[in-house]
Amino acid sequence: MPGDGKKPHIIVFANEKGGTGKSTTAVHVAIALAMKGGRVAAFDLDHRQRTVGRYLDNRAVTAKRTERELITPRHATHDGKTDAKFEELFASLSEDSDFLVIDTPGRDDPFARLAAQRADTLVTPMNDSFVDFDLIGQVDPDTYKVTRPSFYAELIWEARKVRARTDGATIDWVVLRNRVQHIEARNMRRVSEALDQLSKRVGFRIIPGLGERVIYRELFPKGLTMLDSGAFGEMGLSHVAARQELREMMNALSLPDPAVPLFA
Repeated sequence: MPGDGKKPHIIVFANEKGGTGKSTTAVHVAIALAMKGGRVAAFDLDHRQRTVGRYLDNRAVTAKRTERELITPRHATHDGKTDAKFEELFASLSEDSDFLVIDTPGRDDPFARLAAQRADTLVTPMNDSFVDFDLIGQVDPDTYKVTRPSFYAELIWEARKVRARTDGATIDWVVLRNRVQHIEARNMRRVSEALDQLSKRVGFRIIPGLGERVIYRELFPKGLTMLDSGAFGEMGLSHVAARQELREMMNALSLPDPAVPLFA
């Protein structure tokens, strides 16, 4: 359990395809855990875009400018070059942390693979399309039945084997369905059925993620999240719905409980 002096629970957000809401989701999970009382650190492995790092930097600037107390996890960005630097930052961020949230690049990356092998919870966000699904599985073009796992599912399978050999632990692989549309019901049904088939073959859980909402893009420059009360003035229905999505996602992730109710 968090806070007992053991190593942190490591949550890795990984997907070799960009544009799935991976970094936005990672930041919201990190802030949510910190607001629940957890000691949280964030490790950004994408030294090119550095989305999580910039997001949290923006948050610190907003806190200073507005003189507001905004809980901000300590964080660092890897240089993308050396194993030694990775290990140094990994150890530093793990120390005295209950949770370590790691965001990986939307491309094949050796440090992303290393992080995946150390994950307790591995989260793969995807949009509801067969373009995104192709990363983890292939389907028959006529029946949409799963024909075989794709390269990324095989990569995670290897990561699980490495983890099992290393310390006997298991990786909880979670496929998170971001930006689920409320239209194109036939496509949604086909993607959902394919995910169900593949989950039984390769062993991942499927949970709902965050919707496609403009508010998430508007939050980034100030480093704010849907959890920051008072950030929006009077909350509209879209904000209420977004907070509910986040609450449901956090519950479905089934992470160790830092102790206090979310959105208290």
